[in-house]
Amino acid sequence: MKYDGIIFDLDGTLWDAVEEGHLVLLEYLKTQPDVTHLPTKEEYAGVMGLGMDDLAEKLFPYLSYERRMQVFNEDFKLECEYLAEHGAKLYPHMHETLKKLSETHTLCIVSNCDNGYIQAFLKAHNMAQYFTDYECMGSTGKPKADNIALVVEHNHLKAPVYVGDTVWDYNSATQASVPFIFAAYGFGNVENVPKIYDIAELPALV
Repeated sequence: MKYDGIIFDLDGTLWDAVEEGHLVLLEYLKTQPDVTHLPTKEEYAGVMGLGMDDLAEKLFPYLSYERRMQVFNEDFKLECEYLAEHGAKLYPHMHETLKKLSETHTLCIVSNCDNGYIQAFLKAHNMAQYFTDYECMGSTGKPKADNIALVVEHNHLKAPVYVGDTVWDYNSATQASVPFIFAAYGFGNVENVPKIYDIAELPALV
C-alpha cells in the first residue's frame, strides 16, 4: 500500500452536479431582476473548483461584491437543500470503489465549496459510511491547500494522496506537499501526473 489516506475533491471527482446546480440557479435568478445575464450550463461548469469569491465574480462580474455574494449565498442554500434531497450524477463505479478503498485507507474530502455542500453529497448518496473526515473553504475560511494540510494533520496521515480533476487541485495538493492523482473524467486537464479515467482504476494506484 503506497498511501494510508486518500483525500478527494468533490465536483468533477466524486460527482457531477452541474445540471442540478444550474437548474436551481436559473430558477432562483428568475426572481432577481438586477441579474441581467443568466449563466449558461457551460459557464456554470467553467467555475467548478473555484473558491466562493472567484466563482461569484466570474458569474456576476457586473454586480457589486456585496450583492453578488448575497446572490451566491441565497442560491447556495437552495442548491444544498435540493442536492441533499435529490442528489446528483455519481461517476460510474463510485459506491463499490469507495467501499473497497475505505476498508484499507482513510478517506476524506476537501473542496473549495461553502459549508453544507459536502454534507448534501454525503446525505443524498449515503456516502458518510465511507468517509472519515471532510473540510471546505466555507467552514475554515482557508484555501484548499491549507484545508488539505488540516485534514492530513487531523487524521494523522503519514502518506496521503489527493485526487482531483483540475489544475487548481493539483496546485493545492502541491502546495500542501501531497502527491496528486488526476481524475481525467472530470472538468479539467492536468499534464504529466498519474491519472485515472474511471474511479475503479484508483485502487491499483494506491
